[in-house]
Amino acid sequence: MALTLTSFLALPAVGVAAVSAEEAEKLGNELTCVGAERAGNEAGTIPEFTGKYLGEVPGWNLKPHSGEHPVDPYADEQPILTITAANVSEYKDKLSDGQLAMFEQYPDTWKMHVYPGHRDFRYPDFVCDRAKWNATNAKLEDDGMGVAGLGHNPFPIPKNAMEVLWNHQLPYRAWTEESKRDFASVGAGGEISWGRTHAVCLAPSNDPENKPHTSDGVSAYCRNESMQPVRSRGRTSVNHEPYNYESGSRIAWTYNPGTRRVRLAPGYGYDQALAGTNGNMTIDDERLFNGGPDRYNWELIGKQEMYIPANGYKVNSADVSYKELLTPNHVNPEFIRYELRRVWVIEATLKDSSRHLYGKRRLFLDEDTWHAVMADNYDTRGNLWKHSFVNYYYHPDMSAWQAGAGFYHDLSNGEYVGSNLINERRTAHIINKGDWKPSDFTPDRLRAQGR
Repeated sequence: MALTLTSFLALPAVGVAAVSAEEAEKLGNELTCVGAERAGNEAGTIPEFTGKYLGEVPGWNLKPHSGEHPVDPYADEQPILTITAANVSEYKDKLSDGQLAMFEQYPDTWKMHVYPGHRDFRYPDFVCDRAKWNATNAKLEDDGMGVAGLGHNPFPIPKNAMEVLWNHQLPYRAWTEESKRDFASVGAGGEISWGRTHAVCLAPSNDPENKPHTSDGVSAYCRNESMQPVRSRGRTSVNHEPYNYESGSRIAWTYNPGTRRVRLAPGYGYDQALAGTNGNMTIDDERLFNGGPDRYNWELIGKQEMYIPANGYKVNSADVSYKELLTPNHVNPEFIRYELRRVWVIEATLKDSSRHLYGKRRLFLDEDTWHAVMADNYDTRGNLWKHSFVNYYYHPDMSAWQAGAGFYHDLSNGEYVGSNLINERRTAHIINKGDWKPSDFTPDRLRAQGR
């Protein structure tokens, strides 16, 4: 599929509803309810969207809100294709620069197992209803720094880079989520430095009962407490995520057990180090991008067929040990499932007036979910620096896609981070239990929890 290029900066002033009522009628018809092309491709290598499962995954008899590890409904399938350094040139038109660099860097050990495509899961009706309302009513505000509309899936038929980005920022996902997750910083020789955090989030934007609106001000509340390494144990941050980074910036507080003080953390996010990663991931690396988009100029590159991680049940399974998963230089490719999918591609270029470790970022969003699943990041000299990807899977507790293990490969030194790992944790992600409220994410509550 040919790429098209649209610069957000060249577009008319934002603030107009995205599409006409006539165009919005495509949702639920030739488009899925959140805007993906329902049909497969002409070659038959991308299947038609079926959405035959709602709130269930075959073979996974999940006890609701229990934090059980995922069960792979496609465990018996075999790859239909394995891409290696020997044949990668045949598939380069469906691979990113970062994927190609992995084969150049690790020709003897890196491979990509491609499996049959499956588009079997769907969102609840209320998600579809909100997306359709947003299609003709949601709008960008403050030059794309904010959005006005219902809380998630704001632009199911996007017209520019910022609308695509906000779809990634505000997909429908967990309303409440709690996990104790591991982070592995893997050296070039295979040595591992470990981190662990206790993460809790409440996202009013995804409230399944009460229809959220951006006028509520806060899209999500999160708390992250460091559990490992020992030197940072007890350090905790709380942040409030806005719908508009111009009129309401991200607000954050930190607690230091050494001083037993809570402090406001101005400028929290961007390229500050993410807790638990030994400085090897930035805060805005998580989910491949998060937070304010203001430091970059954004361009819509277009849509493309690409091999991307999909249906990532296996890599998040309790049957996979960290010893098996975390091999030198890169994650063990035997546990990564790739499928041919259509993706939206957007590119961020650092503004001359801004500072960040990454001079350019390219994000690849799965059309079925609006989650960015891959990222290629470049340094400020224009050199490709990191190739990263996140393995999502459909979770019955929210009837949507859960962010699983992410892998952030530093192409300059052979190191990488395995993030959001739950394979060897007693429980995985506890989803939509509904036991958190905004008052749990205040500086006073943070201070009380630290005592």
